[in-house]
This record gives sequence, structure tokens and C-alpha cells, in this order.
Amino acid sequence: MGTGFRLGDLTIHRVIEEESPLFDPLTFFPNLAPELLEENRSWLEPGAIDPATGKLRLCIQSYVIETPHHRILVDSCVGNHKQRSQPFWNNKTDDSWERNLAATGLGLGDIDYVLCTHLHVDHVGWNTRLQDGRWVPTFPKARYLFAATEVAHWEEARKTTPNPVFEDSVLPILEAGRADLVAGDSGIGDHLRLTPTPGHTPGHVAVEIGKEETIAVLTGDLIHSPLQARYPEISMRADTDQAQSAATRRRFLECHCDTGRLICTAHFPSPSTGHVTRWGDGFRFMATAG
Repeated sequence: MGTGFRLGDLTIHRVIEEESPLFDPLTFFPNLAPELLEENRSWLEPGAIDPATGKLRLCIQSYVIETPHHRILVDSCVGNHKQRSQPFWNNKTDDSWERNLAATGLGLGDIDYVLCTHLHVDHVGWNTRLQDGRWVPTFPKARYLFAATEVAHWEEARKTTPNPVFEDSVLPILEAGRADLVAGDSGIGDHLRLTPTPGHTPGHVAVEIGKEETIAVLTGDLIHSPLQARYPEISMRADTDQAQSAATRRRFLECHCDTGRLICTAHFPSPSTGHVTRWGDGFRFMATAG
């Protein structure tokens, strides 16, 4: 499934690697009360929660933004042939992502920039591919953009805790001289601007899109489920700072609520894009037509 749409003078493609029920919601969201989950199950099923398994249905995907001047791939999913602790992502040999990129009409050599909103397992995997027993950059002419704060955090962390994700999907890019370490509020051409959204990780960024005004925003992992729009205080287990994550999420939703801006989420079930309106003390994610 490679889906694309026009937005002003831009074309945005969703390049999906997988869309599946993956995690138990009470494990994924440690501060989610079982009673609150049951209270909201009726509207979460069947899209955001799979009725058969009770698991969160998540989309693992990249976005490709075609501007008049550049083609920018945001987040590169899980990738193949990589040793991962999650059994469903371990040593994948699935060509879905590659086929779905090709379905957009673009090839690996057409990408000018690869931007990672942060450096978690499902956002960096296709940065590299295995060639003759070595990890090499997947995109032959692209510059890879990483937030400097994010790289510094993981460089420090790996001094005490091994990080195979960094080792096979980030370090080879750094060693090849293909990375640009950028500030969290950098721009890419006239159409893309990063904005710091810390909490999930220290250097996490969202991506604002639009030449003269923001018309769309890519959230990265500042939000994983429509349930977190309704209750921004619910944080996920991998957030490095759950309180900061919750504050960032509420601030983001307040900023973009009822503005008409298209919110392009990383992991909401398809169509993954929509608009934010108010819902009591929280917010409602109104998905665009699939």
C-alpha cells in the first residue's frame, strides 16, 4: 500500500511497512487504567484496537514529501535482516516497504534527504541495508538529518547499555560521513521546518510543512494512538520522560486544534492523517477519508 495526496504545491506519500495489532494497550501505556480503557473501547474498536486480540493496531510507515525542489523521506521504519528484541521485527525479510516505495513512483536514488524524527527501532531501520556483510546507507545520494541532541543522547547511553539499533542503523551513516547533525528547529528548503517535541526522546522533533504557513505537521512519536488525543496525560512505555511527553503532547494538540492543519501521525491506523478538534478537556482526532 503506497498512498499519496496533494497538499498545495507538495505531494505527500505514505509508505507503509506493516499495519497490525502489535501491543497490549495496558502494557504499552503503563499509566492507562483498565477502567478507562473499557470506557473508551467502543470507539477505539475496530480501528485503533483489534477486537479479536485486544491489541493496539499500529501502522509502521514512512512519509515522503515531494517539494518543488527536494524529496524528503521522514522516518525509515524497521528494515530487514536486523537483530531485534521484538520477535515480530527480528530478522525481517519482508519486501513490503520496498514495494510500497516503488508504488509511489520513486526509487532509492530519488531521495534527497532522510530525516529521522528520533532514533528508535521503527524509525531508522531502512537507513541502512546489508551489503556483503556490512551495513551501508540505503539511499545512495541522500543526506541523513538527525537532531544533534538526539544523537548525543544515544551516544552517551550506549556507553553503558548496548544499542544494536544505533549500531546497525545510525552509526554506519555517521561513519560514512552521510549525516548532518542539526538543531531541533532547523529548516529544509522553503517547505519543511523541524520543531522540538521532547519527551518520547530528548531530541524528538515534529515536522511542520508549508512554505508561507504551516498546513500540515508530521507528529513522529509524540503521540501513538487516538486514545492519547482524548487523554494527553497517557504516556507510552518507551518515553524517556513521561511527564514531559504528556506536556509536549498537550501543548502540540492545543497548538494545532481547530486550525485546519493536517496532522500526519506515525502510527495511527490508516488513513493515519486527520484534524484535531476539542473533546472535553482533551481532543478528538478526526481521520481524513481513507
